[in-house]
Amino acid sequence: MTRAPRVAVIGGGISGLAAAWSLRRELAGHAGQDGHADQAWEGDQAEITLFEQRRMLGGHLRVSDVAGLPVDEGAESVLARRPEAVDLARDVGLGDDLVHPAPVGAGIWSRGSIHPMPASTVMGVPADPVALSGLLTGAEVATVAGTDDAAVPGMPIEADVSIGRLVASRMGRAVVQRLVEPLLGGVYAGHADELSLDATVPALGAAARQHPTLREAVQSVRESAPAPDGPVFAGIDGGVGRLPEAVARAAEADVRTGVTVRELQRDGTGWRLVTGPVPAPDIFHADAVILAVPPVPAARLLRGHADATAAELDGIESASMAVVTLALPQSAFPEPPASSGFLVPPAEGRTIKAVTYSSVKWPWLGQRAGDLVVLRASIGRHRDAATLQRDDTELVDAVLADLHDAVGVRGRPIDSRVTRWGGAVPQYTVGHVQRVERIRAGVSQLPGLDVCGAAYDGVGIAACVGTAGAAARRVADDVRSSRVRIGT
Repeated sequence: MTRAPRVAVIGGGISGLAAAWSLRRELAGHAGQDGHADQAWEGDQAEITLFEQRRMLGGHLRVSDVAGLPVDEGAESVLARRPEAVDLARDVGLGDDLVHPAPVGAGIWSRGSIHPMPASTVMGVPADPVALSGLLTGAEVATVAGTDDAAVPGMPIEADVSIGRLVASRMGRAVVQRLVEPLLGGVYAGHADELSLDATVPALGAAARQHPTLREAVQSVRESAPAPDGPVFAGIDGGVGRLPEAVARAAEADVRTGVTVRELQRDGTGWRLVTGPVPAPDIFHADAVILAVPPVPAARLLRGHADATAAELDGIESASMAVVTLALPQSAFPEPPASSGFLVPPAEGRTIKAVTYSSVKWPWLGQRAGDLVVLRASIGRHRDAATLQRDDTELVDAVLADLHDAVGVRGRPIDSRVTRWGGAVPQYTVGHVQRVERIRAGVSQLPGLDVCGAAYDGVGIAACVGTAGAAARRVADDVRSSRVRIGT
């Protein structure tokens, strides 16, 4: 019998934590009792060690007080129709605290007015131009309606394309500027003319390979979408930022914060992790490793083991952003907010790209807020460094100025918080899906090693948890098989 396997997870964001938790389940018990396993080990528990360079876990999921209220600093919701994140929350003991947003609409602030979010679109790409009336001018709607989509060459598409350029060529630039850009910017903090159709809206990418017009492709996606079964999103009472701690507790891993893994070295069939200062390094031996870090540090650790894969990772750029949270008295608004918030097209030239009325969107927070309105404003897009270089006071003032113009807000907040997320959002540029395939193919040549995180299959929490579970399964398979030999 060999000793229990030692697996290292590098990165303590939700991806790394979910990977550690999944590994605990995958490697529970004696591997030799599994009918397809080649190795068995003594004891019931694999040794799972998680390394995080920051002093706290959670990555971009964090909750802290604003005006005495718990408010998320990063993501505040998970996709409920994709099961991974919701199931994880239930599995780690937060099932009773899962909540859903209030059934209120959202809008788009364009040309001085906030318009309801148009219906009959797929990520802002319309099936019916009539749905754009109001948001677009009459002339712009007429342009969309009068464009002969079938006469424009290039569809069905054969390869990945820029979603912005595809829509502009068939429906006009106004549709991209006023609808697609704000929706994509809210998710990816990027630019529609650079973002991949296949990676950002995969269902539409598949449909665009089968239909001769973009409108037909959009309509087919809408018709084939399953009937709504409950709310699209979910949150956690007290903030989604509660999730990392719960996952860390359930994973029962040896968590080491404030530790940077500087180097990864091959050690027989296993790995040596080099940490600590250069003059006096610390060495940690692992049978297998999961890299749950952003593309650049993942590339650094893989260099020398899979240089082509490292180069692919280095090619994934990231966007930085900031979240400005304000607690305002209801009297600061001419009318109390009644929606979940609004998006702002870049064409408006404003600082904010989106506003969420968190105390309206989340009833649990609204009940605690009383006569306060808690809102979060999102700032920053890819290569928009100048905006984020302003100090906190300037950013708060810029948000207040935009809120005044948008909804008439006056006065100062009771409390405020500025959270900066440097390099937080990987950019899914044209060819991203194929890039990820090449990365995974390269990593698969390294027994006992895999990658997970927001850089691969989606930037949302559910997608990150999904990649973490998949990486844990692949590494566990390697550990249970002859690909990784565990010493005695």
